[in-house]
Amino acid sequence: MILIEEQRRLPVSLQEGYDYITDPANWPEYWPRLVRVNSAIRWREPGDRASVTLRMLGRDVTLDMTLVQIDPYRVIEYTSEQRGLPSVRHRRRFEAAGEQLAYGIEVEYEPRPGWRGLLDRHLVRRAIERATHETITNLDQRFRRG
Repeated sequence: MILIEEQRRLPVSLQEGYDYITDPANWPEYWPRLVRVNSAIRWREPGDRASVTLRMLGRDVTLDMTLVQIDPYRVIEYTSEQRGLPSVRHRRRFEAAGEQLAYGIEVEYEPRPGWRGLLDRHLVRRAIERATHETITNLDQRFRRG
């Protein structure tokens, strides 16, 4: 399994940060390379589904996401399926750090067998690392602007 993690303290309260980050209406403001939110009617309970299209590795990729676990103001976990890429498990961790939000992103996936696994271990990994870093940077900038 490959695990990619990034954490940062963000200049916003736990409640304000959680409410903003988990609202699908805000995703276009901070998700890097987001082309569109295809559907996200509900994103509050396990089993809720959402679909987004991102520009990844030079092409549009649709991520079909399913909410697996939600512990409000602590943890959100969801899976994503995308054509031509491995299945991915995503975790978002939220913790109060004084008056700031300690926010963590974890992305975990198992490389596919054969030659595709080489792509997954290198290109896909770098794309996820870049997207994870950009996501947190975008959130930091957004919260600093107020």
